[in-house]
Amino acid sequence: MRYAVRAIGSTGVVTVTVDAADVATALAQVGAQALRPLSVSAAGARRSSPRGQFSLPLFSQELLALLEAGLSLTEAIDALCDKEQRAEARAVLEQLARALNEGLRFSAALEAQPAHFPALYVGLMRAAERTSSLPASLSRYIDYRSRLDAVRGRVVSALIYPAILAAVGLLVTLFLLGHVVPRFAGVYQGTGRELPWLSQQLIAWGAFAAQHGKALAIGAAGLLFAAIVTGRAWWQAGGPQRLLRRLPGIGSTVVTFELARLYLSLGTLLEGGLPILQAMGLAEGLLSAETLQRYRLAAAAIGRGESVSQAFEGAALVTPVALRMLRVGERTGQLGEMMERAARFHDGEISRRIDVFARTFEPLLMAAIGLVVGTIVVLLYMPIFDLAGSLR
Repeated sequence: MRYAVRAIGSTGVVTVTVDAADVATALAQVGAQALRPLSVSAAGARRSSPRGQFSLPLFSQELLALLEAGLSLTEAIDALCDKEQRAEARAVLEQLARALNEGLRFSAALEAQPAHFPALYVGLMRAAERTSSLPASLSRYIDYRSRLDAVRGRVVSALIYPAILAAVGLLVTLFLLGHVVPRFAGVYQGTGRELPWLSQQLIAWGAFAAQHGKALAIGAAGLLFAAIVTGRAWWQAGGPQRLLRRLPGIGSTVVTFELARLYLSLGTLLEGGLPILQAMGLAEGLLSAETLQRYRLAAAAIGRGESVSQAFEGAALVTPVALRMLRVGERTGQLGEMMERAARFHDGEISRRIDVFARTFEPLLMAAIGLVVGTIVVLLYMPIFDLAGSLR
């Protein structure tokens, strides 16, 4: 398979196309060319972001390349602004350049555009200003986003095929019940033969659908509209996550994914030089409402003098592995690094669970769809089989 890998080299950010069996092999090939990989995607794949939208990861990659090439921050922003052709992205960069020319700090200029620069990013850049390590902080954020996007990509990839399969199965079932069954009902009603009970129920539905087709179509459209409106509100309120948390076998994976994202964010901020309480405040937006309550209790406990490991353990914000890593980080003074290690460990665990899910759920879903469609078809053809038997 061909992969397009964005990487940083001696000339800046470049895109390299390689043939490899998987993503890991593609990254290894690019790394062997004295390039530092930033992101990887299937060659020829279209970008998911609409044209003109400002991309924070791309901005960070290009800014890092220019700073490492020796440009000052103001020169780098001006260069990015000059080469940008997309209207929205250019407006963001122009506002950023004006703020820097007016004497504002980089973090303050970023903070003035919260729609494009989240609080976590601003906090990381503010810490970099205190330590004069802006390139290191940009590199740290790029790595953070790459790892976060990689995990999200695996989750989405695992859900795409089952979603398509379920949608096709639903459409086939609706076609059979709404079009095929009513036609068979008209044929069987004139035979005068006794049908099996299940076939009678199916034919009765077909006759009803044939007589009230318009009303059923209007009702189905109304139900679909109501489902879309209700589902959108339910989604925005965090309903899917609450539902997944209650499902056996899946709930623990959702919790682990949320904690891994928290560890990665806190580790990135701590490695960037932020104090623990400030880092925890910036990471609040990553958590669900249920977890956020326990998280704030942990922050209050840390503010009272408890260790991070004790506070997180008391708030049920650690796994057994993460707890031991946090304790090691506290003893060695490398808490941020240990949090990032815990995130990497759980990323691998999540990947294994996703693979198991794909191998087990997809065949079960196919079997369920086949059972429903097959049952409808068999019930439709049972009277034909009975008639064929009587002719013999």
